[in-house]
Amino acid sequence: MNTLAASEKKKAGSVWRRLKFGIPLYTMMIPGFIYLFVNNYMPMAGLIVAFKQYDARKGIFGSDFIGFQNFKYLFATKDALVITRNTLLYNGAFIVLNTVLSIFIAILLSELFSVGARKLYQSVILLPFLISTVIAGYIVYGFLSADSGFINKSILPLLGIDDISWYNEPKYWPVIITLVYIWKNVGYNCIIYLSAIIGIDRQYYEAAALEGAGKVRQIFSITLPMIKSVTIMLILLAIGRIFYADFGLFYQVPMNSGALFPTTNVIDTYVYRSLIQIGNIGMSSAAGFYQSIVGLVLVSVSNLVIRRADPESALF
Repeated sequence: MNTLAASEKKKAGSVWRRLKFGIPLYTMMIPGFIYLFVNNYMPMAGLIVAFKQYDARKGIFGSDFIGFQNFKYLFATKDALVITRNTLLYNGAFIVLNTVLSIFIAILLSELFSVGARKLYQSVILLPFLISTVIAGYIVYGFLSADSGFINKSILPLLGIDDISWYNEPKYWPVIITLVYIWKNVGYNCIIYLSAIIGIDRQYYEAAALEGAGKVRQIFSITLPMIKSVTIMLILLAIGRIFYADFGLFYQVPMNSGALFPTTNVIDTYVYRSLIQIGNIGMSSAAGFYQSIVGLVLVSVSNLVIRRADPESALF
Protein backbone atom coordinates (compact mmCIF):
# COMPACT_ATOMS: atom_id res chain seq x y z
CA MET A 1 0.00 0.00 0.00
CA ASN A 2 2.81 2.38 0.95
CA THR A 3 4.56 1.58 -2.31
CA LEU A 4 1.39 2.38 -4.28
CA ALA A 5 0.90 5.65 -2.41
CA ALA A 6 4.52 6.62 -3.00
CA SER A 7 4.16 5.84 -6.71
CA GLU A 8 1.02 7.99 -6.98
CA LYS A 9 2.72 10.82 -5.12
CA LYS A 10 5.74 10.63 -7.39
CA LYS A 11 3.50 10.62 -10.46
CA ALA A 12 1.59 13.67 -9.21
CA GLY A 13 4.87 15.46 -8.54
CA SER A 14 6.07 14.66 -12.04
CA VAL A 15 2.86 16.07 -13.58
CA TRP A 16 3.17 19.22 -11.50
CA ARG A 17 6.80 19.69 -12.57
CA ARG A 18 5.77 19.41 -16.23
CA LEU A 19 2.94 21.90 -15.73
CA LYS A 20 5.22 24.27 -13.85
CA PHE A 21 7.76 24.08 -16.65
CA GLY A 22 5.06 24.96 -19.20
CA ILE A 23 3.54 27.92 -17.29
CA PRO A 24 5.28 30.57 -19.48
CA LEU A 25 3.98 28.83 -22.62
CA TYR A 26 0.46 28.55 -21.20
CA THR A 27 0.58 32.25 -20.27
CA MET A 28 1.58 33.17 -23.82
CA MET A 29 -1.31 31.06 -25.09
CA ILE A 30 -3.98 32.99 -23.14
CA PRO A 31 -4.43 35.96 -25.58
CA GLY A 32 -4.72 33.60 -28.56
CA PHE A 33 -7.13 31.36 -26.67
CA ILE A 34 -9.32 34.34 -25.73
CA TYR A 35 -9.34 35.54 -29.35
CA LEU A 36 -10.20 32.04 -30.60
CA PHE A 37 -13.01 31.68 -28.06
CA VAL A 38 -14.54 35.10 -28.74
CA ASN A 39 -14.13 35.03 -32.53
CA ASN A 40 -14.77 31.35 -33.29
CA TYR A 41 -16.76 29.74 -30.50
CA MET A 42 -19.07 32.40 -29.06
CA PRO A 43 -20.70 33.12 -32.46
CA MET A 44 -21.63 29.42 -32.76
CA ALA A 45 -24.74 30.15 -30.68
CA GLY A 46 -25.94 32.24 -33.62
CA LEU A 47 -26.21 29.14 -35.83
CA ILE A 48 -29.74 28.78 -34.49
CA VAL A 49 -30.72 31.67 -36.79
CA ALA A 50 -30.54 29.20 -39.70
CA PHE A 51 -33.60 27.47 -38.24
CA LYS A 52 -35.61 30.60 -37.42
CA GLN A 53 -37.58 33.34 -39.12
CA TYR A 54 -35.40 36.11 -37.78
CA ASP A 55 -37.17 39.16 -36.40
CA ALA A 56 -34.95 41.93 -34.99
CA ARG A 57 -37.68 42.95 -32.52
CA LYS A 58 -37.78 39.47 -31.01
CA GLY A 59 -34.03 38.81 -31.16
CA ILE A 60 -32.18 35.65 -32.10
CA PHE A 61 -33.64 33.37 -29.46
CA GLY A 62 -37.12 34.90 -29.47
CA SER A 63 -37.71 34.64 -33.24
CA ASP A 64 -40.12 32.01 -34.54
CA PHE A 65 -38.67 28.55 -35.11
CA ILE A 66 -39.34 27.33 -38.69
CA GLY A 67 -37.15 24.21 -38.84
CA PHE A 68 -35.47 23.57 -42.19
CA GLN A 69 -37.52 26.09 -44.18
CA ASN A 70 -34.49 28.35 -44.78
CA PHE A 71 -32.58 25.39 -46.19
CA LYS A 72 -35.57 24.48 -48.35
CA TYR A 73 -35.69 27.98 -49.81
CA LEU A 74 -31.93 27.91 -50.39
CA PHE A 75 -31.87 24.62 -52.27
CA ALA A 76 -35.12 25.26 -54.12
CA THR A 77 -33.44 28.04 -56.14
CA LYS A 78 -31.05 27.50 -59.02
CA ASP A 79 -28.53 29.60 -57.12
CA ALA A 80 -27.70 26.70 -54.78
CA LEU A 81 -26.42 24.53 -57.65
CA VAL A 82 -24.47 27.39 -59.24
CA ILE A 83 -22.73 28.58 -56.08
CA THR A 84 -21.94 25.01 -54.96
CA ARG A 85 -20.54 24.09 -58.38
CA ASN A 86 -18.45 27.26 -58.61
CA THR A 87 -17.09 26.97 -55.07
CA LEU A 88 -16.08 23.31 -55.46
CA LEU A 89 -14.58 23.62 -58.95
CA TYR A 90 -12.60 26.76 -58.17
CA ASN A 91 -11.24 25.44 -54.89
CA GLY A 92 -10.42 22.08 -56.46
CA ALA A 93 -8.40 23.83 -59.17
CA PHE A 94 -6.77 26.12 -56.58
CA ILE A 95 -5.66 23.17 -54.42
CA VAL A 96 -4.11 21.25 -57.33
CA LEU A 97 -2.42 24.18 -59.09
CA ASN A 98 -1.27 25.92 -55.92
CA THR A 99 0.26 22.73 -54.52
CA VAL A 100 2.06 21.79 -57.74
CA LEU A 101 3.38 25.28 -58.48
CA SER A 102 4.36 25.99 -54.87
CA ILE A 103 6.41 22.79 -54.63
CA PHE A 104 7.95 23.41 -58.06
CA ILE A 105 9.03 26.97 -57.19
CA ALA A 106 10.22 25.91 -53.73
CA ILE A 107 12.45 23.26 -55.31
CA LEU A 108 13.87 25.83 -57.75
CA LEU A 109 14.61 28.25 -54.90
CA SER A 110 16.23 25.50 -52.82
CA GLU A 111 18.72 24.90 -55.64
CA LEU A 112 20.01 28.49 -55.50
CA PHE A 113 23.48 28.64 -53.95
CA SER A 114 23.32 32.37 -53.23
CA VAL A 115 21.43 33.02 -49.98
CA GLY A 116 20.95 36.66 -50.95
CA ALA A 117 19.36 35.75 -54.29
CA ARG A 118 17.11 33.23 -52.56
CA LYS A 119 15.87 35.85 -50.09
CA LEU A 120 15.30 38.35 -52.90
CA TYR A 121 13.22 35.89 -54.91
CA GLN A 122 11.30 34.89 -51.78
CA SER A 123 10.38 38.52 -51.13
CA VAL A 124 9.33 39.10 -54.74
CA ILE A 125 7.18 35.96 -54.81
CA LEU A 126 5.57 36.75 -51.43
CA LEU A 127 4.78 40.38 -52.30
CA PRO A 128 1.45 39.69 -54.12
CA PHE A 129 0.18 37.82 -51.02
CA LEU A 130 0.65 41.01 -48.99
CA ILE A 131 -1.27 43.16 -51.48
CA SER A 132 -4.87 43.94 -50.54
CA THR A 133 -7.48 42.21 -52.69
CA VAL A 134 -8.99 45.64 -53.41
CA ILE A 135 -5.67 46.78 -54.87
CA ALA A 136 -5.38 43.50 -56.78
CA GLY A 137 -8.86 44.13 -58.20
CA TYR A 138 -7.81 47.52 -59.55
CA ILE A 139 -4.60 46.05 -60.97
CA VAL A 140 -6.73 43.52 -62.86
CA TYR A 141 -9.05 46.35 -63.92
CA GLY A 142 -6.02 48.19 -65.33
CA PHE A 143 -5.41 45.20 -67.59
CA LEU A 144 -9.02 44.42 -68.49
CA SER A 145 -10.79 47.78 -68.66
CA ALA A 146 -12.81 48.02 -71.87
CA ASP A 147 -11.89 51.69 -72.45
CA SER A 148 -8.25 51.94 -71.39
CA GLY A 149 -7.14 48.45 -70.35
CA PHE A 150 -3.64 47.32 -71.30
CA ILE A 151 -4.88 44.14 -73.00
CA ASN A 152 -7.57 45.84 -75.09
CA LYS A 153 -5.35 48.74 -76.13
CA SER A 154 -1.95 47.08 -76.47
CA ILE A 155 -2.21 43.29 -76.82
CA LEU A 156 -5.39 42.59 -78.80
CA PRO A 157 -4.64 45.12 -81.62
CA LEU A 158 -1.34 43.33 -82.24
CA LEU A 159 -3.23 40.07 -82.66
CA GLY A 160 -5.91 41.62 -84.87
CA ILE A 161 -8.64 40.93 -82.31
CA ASP A 162 -11.44 43.37 -81.50
CA ASP A 163 -11.81 44.83 -78.02
CA ILE A 164 -13.41 42.50 -75.48
CA SER A 165 -15.80 43.69 -72.79
CA TRP A 166 -14.18 41.54 -70.11
CA TYR A 167 -16.57 42.50 -67.33
CA ASN A 168 -19.58 41.38 -69.38
CA GLU A 169 -18.19 38.04 -70.62
CA PRO A 170 -18.48 35.27 -67.97
CA LYS A 171 -16.65 32.67 -70.08
CA TYR A 172 -13.24 34.28 -69.54
CA TRP A 173 -13.44 34.58 -65.78
CA PRO A 174 -12.67 31.03 -64.60
CA VAL A 175 -9.19 31.47 -66.11
CA ILE A 176 -8.82 35.07 -64.85
CA ILE A 177 -9.89 34.21 -61.30
CA THR A 178 -7.56 31.20 -61.21
CA LEU A 179 -4.57 33.20 -62.47
CA VAL A 180 -5.17 35.98 -59.94
CA TYR A 181 -5.47 33.45 -57.10
CA ILE A 182 -2.25 31.69 -58.09
CA TRP A 183 -0.44 35.01 -58.47
CA LYS A 184 -1.49 36.10 -54.97
CA ASN A 185 -1.14 32.84 -53.03
CA VAL A 186 1.57 30.68 -54.56
CA GLY A 187 4.32 32.64 -52.80
CA TYR A 188 2.96 31.99 -49.32
CA ASN A 189 2.71 28.21 -49.73
CA CYS A 190 6.04 28.22 -51.56
CA ILE A 191 7.82 29.53 -48.46
CA ILE A 192 6.27 26.78 -46.31
CA TYR A 193 7.48 24.10 -48.69
CA LEU A 194 10.87 25.80 -49.01
CA SER A 195 11.28 25.70 -45.22
CA ALA A 196 10.53 21.98 -45.25
CA ILE A 197 13.00 21.35 -48.08
CA ILE A 198 15.79 23.34 -46.43
CA GLY A 199 15.29 21.24 -43.29
CA ILE A 200 16.17 18.03 -45.14
CA ASP A 201 19.61 16.69 -44.18
CA ARG A 202 21.99 17.38 -47.09
CA GLN A 203 23.72 14.06 -46.48
CA TYR A 204 20.82 12.34 -48.25
CA TYR A 205 21.58 14.31 -51.43
CA GLU A 206 25.32 13.73 -51.11
CA ALA A 207 24.79 9.97 -50.75
CA ALA A 208 22.41 9.98 -53.74
CA ALA A 209 24.95 11.91 -55.83
CA LEU A 210 27.64 9.36 -54.97
CA GLU A 211 25.27 6.65 -56.19
CA GLY A 212 24.94 8.47 -59.50
CA ALA A 213 21.46 9.98 -58.98
CA GLY A 214 20.86 13.19 -60.90
CA LYS A 215 18.83 16.19 -59.75
CA VAL A 216 15.54 14.88 -61.10
CA ARG A 217 16.04 11.51 -59.43
CA GLN A 218 16.97 13.23 -56.16
CA ILE A 219 13.80 15.32 -56.29
CA PHE A 220 11.52 12.32 -56.77
CA SER A 221 13.41 9.97 -54.43
CA ILE A 222 14.35 12.36 -51.61
CA THR A 223 12.73 15.81 -51.75
CA LEU A 224 9.12 14.87 -52.48
CA PRO A 225 8.97 11.92 -50.03
CA MET A 226 10.58 14.01 -47.27
CA ILE A 227 8.03 16.83 -47.58
CA LYS A 228 5.09 14.44 -47.93
CA SER A 229 3.78 15.12 -44.42
CA VAL A 230 3.80 18.89 -44.94
CA THR A 231 2.11 18.50 -48.32
CA ILE A 232 -0.64 16.26 -46.94
CA MET A 233 -1.24 18.58 -43.99
CA LEU A 234 -1.66 21.64 -46.24
CA ILE A 235 -3.91 19.73 -48.63
CA LEU A 236 -6.08 18.49 -45.75
CA LEU A 237 -6.43 22.03 -44.40
CA ALA A 238 -7.34 23.24 -47.90
CA ILE A 239 -9.92 20.46 -48.30
CA GLY A 240 -11.44 21.47 -44.97
CA ARG A 241 -12.06 24.93 -46.45
CA ILE A 242 -13.09 23.75 -49.90
CA PHE A 243 -16.59 25.14 -49.30
CA TYR A 244 -15.16 28.51 -48.30
CA ALA A 245 -14.16 30.92 -51.04
CA ASP A 246 -11.92 33.98 -50.91
CA PHE A 247 -14.61 36.66 -50.65
CA GLY A 248 -12.38 39.49 -51.85
CA LEU A 249 -11.21 37.49 -54.85
CA PHE A 250 -14.73 36.73 -56.07
CA TYR A 251 -16.30 40.06 -55.11
CA GLN A 252 -13.63 42.73 -55.60
CA VAL A 253 -11.73 41.38 -58.62
CA PRO A 254 -14.84 40.98 -60.88
CA MET A 255 -16.00 44.39 -59.56
CA ASN A 256 -19.30 42.83 -58.42
CA SER A 257 -20.47 42.71 -62.04
CA GLY A 258 -23.89 41.07 -62.28
CA ALA A 259 -23.14 39.76 -65.78
CA LEU A 260 -20.38 37.59 -64.32
CA PHE A 261 -22.46 35.90 -61.59
CA PRO A 262 -22.76 32.57 -63.48
CA THR A 263 -18.99 32.03 -63.16
CA THR A 264 -17.99 34.22 -60.19
CA ASN A 265 -20.83 33.77 -57.69
CA VAL A 266 -19.75 31.46 -54.86
CA ILE A 267 -21.22 30.62 -51.45
CA ASP A 268 -19.49 33.51 -49.63
CA THR A 269 -20.58 36.18 -52.10
CA TYR A 270 -24.09 34.68 -52.22
CA VAL A 271 -24.38 34.90 -48.42
CA TYR A 272 -23.17 38.50 -48.48
CA ARG A 273 -25.58 39.55 -51.22
CA SER A 274 -28.47 37.72 -49.56
CA LEU A 275 -27.78 39.58 -46.34
CA ILE A 276 -27.10 43.03 -47.80
CA GLN A 277 -29.39 43.16 -50.82
CA ILE A 278 -32.25 40.78 -49.94
CA GLY A 279 -32.01 41.17 -46.17
CA ASN A 280 -32.77 37.48 -45.61
CA ILE A 281 -30.71 36.73 -42.51
CA GLY A 282 -32.19 33.26 -42.07
CA MET A 283 -31.27 32.09 -45.57
CA SER A 284 -27.80 33.61 -45.25
CA SER A 285 -27.27 31.74 -41.99
CA ALA A 286 -28.52 28.53 -43.60
CA ALA A 287 -25.96 28.89 -46.39
CA GLY A 288 -23.19 29.51 -43.85
CA PHE A 289 -24.30 26.52 -41.76
CA TYR A 290 -24.31 24.37 -44.90
CA GLN A 291 -20.75 25.52 -45.60
CA SER A 292 -19.52 24.59 -42.12
CA ILE A 293 -21.11 21.14 -42.00
CA VAL A 294 -19.87 20.08 -45.44
CA GLY A 295 -16.38 21.42 -44.69
CA LEU A 296 -16.26 19.44 -41.43
CA VAL A 297 -17.39 16.25 -43.20
CA LEU A 298 -14.87 16.67 -46.01
CA VAL A 299 -11.86 17.25 -43.77
CA SER A 300 -12.90 14.37 -41.47
CA VAL A 301 -13.33 11.95 -44.37
CA SER A 302 -10.08 13.09 -45.98
CA ASN A 303 -8.21 12.70 -42.72
CA LEU A 304 -9.70 9.22 -42.24
CA VAL A 305 -8.51 8.19 -45.70
CA ILE A 306 -5.03 9.57 -45.01
CA ARG A 307 -4.94 7.86 -41.59
CA ARG A 308 -5.61 4.48 -43.22
CA ALA A 309 -3.07 5.04 -46.00
CA ASP A 310 -0.38 6.83 -44.00
CA PRO A 311 -1.05 7.19 -40.23
CA GLU A 312 1.94 9.46 -39.64
CA SER A 313 0.56 12.15 -41.98
CA ALA A 314 -2.94 12.38 -40.47
CA LEU A 315 -3.93 15.55 -38.63
CA PHE A 316 -5.87 13.78 -35.88
